[in-house]
Amino acid sequence: MTKKINRAYSVSNVLSKKFNELDFSGEWEATLGKPDKAFSAIIWGGTTNGKTEAAIKFAKYLTNFGKVAFDSLEQGLSATIQKALVRNHMETLGNSFMLLDREPFEDLIERMSKPKSPDFLFIDSVQYTRITKAQYYQLKELMLKKGKGIIWISQAKGSLPKGALADDIMYDVDLKLWVEGFKLFPDGRLNGGGEPFVIWAQKAAKYWKEIV
Repeated sequence: MTKKINRAYSVSNVLSKKFNELDFSGEWEATLGKPDKAFSAIIWGGTTNGKTEAAIKFAKYLTNFGKVAFDSLEQGLSATIQKALVRNHMETLGNSFMLLDREPFEDLIERMSKPKSPDFLFIDSVQYTRITKAQYYQLKELMLKKGKGIIWISQAKGSLPKGALADDIMYDVDLKLWVEGFKLFPDGRLNGGGEPFVIWAQKAAKYWKEIV
């Protein structure tokens, strides 16, 4: 039996292909440019530096472009998460944002496979997923196939994501978002952008003043 070979694209094929570019503006455009809707990202940083706050703010912004699911594996349905949602006025979003309380991998796959699944998925955190590299690629391919965005949140060890899987994810995703002192520093395959994003102005000013 002859093996089927994947299609090869001509330059004109590539140039004529339409992508679903997100029309970011303001601070988010200055930081991340205009990513494709099916982008992948990892947010990581040390404890108490603002990575969860950054993720919540990013999730809120993404509701301008579709529904967002936030799987809180590490903290679950907790007072900490509740306070973060209150601080960011997430109650104004209606059904555009949903919090998942420690939803396991198999349930996530089922949820995201449904026809009307959320457009963007946050997973907090990599270390609490307890998944293999093969399972990571399973979820990645599902999200790509459906044209949806996925954002991983990771603990840090030094200045890098903590653990082998988080390290693999960092090298694989489109956007690498390092959080330190309540600022988000972007890197990776940016379509524009590149400027740091201030997560919490008062705390950022205090942090960076003290270390200068």
